[in-house]
Amino acid sequence: MNLMLPDSGLLFWMTIIFAVVFFILAKFGFPVITGMVEKRTKRIDDAIGAAREAETRLRSLAQDQERIIAEAQAEHGRILKEAAEEREKMIVAAQEQARAEAGKILEEAREKIQEEKEAALRDIRREVAVLSVAIAEKVVRKELSTAEGQKEMVDRIFDELS
Repeated sequence: MNLMLPDSGLLFWMTIIFAVVFFILAKFGFPVITGMVEKRTKRIDDAIGAAREAETRLRSLAQDQERIIAEAQAEHGRILKEAAEEREKMIVAAQEQARAEAGKILEEAREKIQEEKEAALRDIRREVAVLSVAIAEKVVRKELSTAEGQKEMVDRIFDELS
C-alpha cells in the first residue's frame, strides 16, 4: 500500500461522500449563502443610495444656507441703509427746526429791539421837550427880568397875533 496512491475503494467512497456533501450544500447551503450575499449586496446598495441622497440633501442645505446668508446680508444692508436715511432725515428735520427756532428768536429780538428803540426815542423826546421848556423858561425869565424886556415881549406877541 502506497501512501501516495489511494486505494480504488477509498477513492470511490470519497467521491460518493463528496457528491453527497456537494448535493447537501447545493440544496441547502448555497442558497442561504447566496441569499445572504444578495441581502448584503442590497444593504450595501441601499446604504450607497442613502449616502448619495444624504449628500444631495447636504448640497441642497448648503445652497439654502448660502441663499439664507445672502438674504440676511442683503437685509442687513437694507436695514443699515434705512437707518442712515432715517438719521439723515432726523438731522435735516433738526436743522430745519433749529433754523425756524433761530428765526423766531431773531424776529422776537428784532421786535424787542424795535420796541426798546421806540421807548428810548419817546424818552429822549420827552427829555428834549422838558429841556426845551426849561431852557425857554430860563431865556424868558432872563428877558422878562427887566421892565423893558417885558414890554418888548408883549409888543412882539401882539405883532404876531395881528
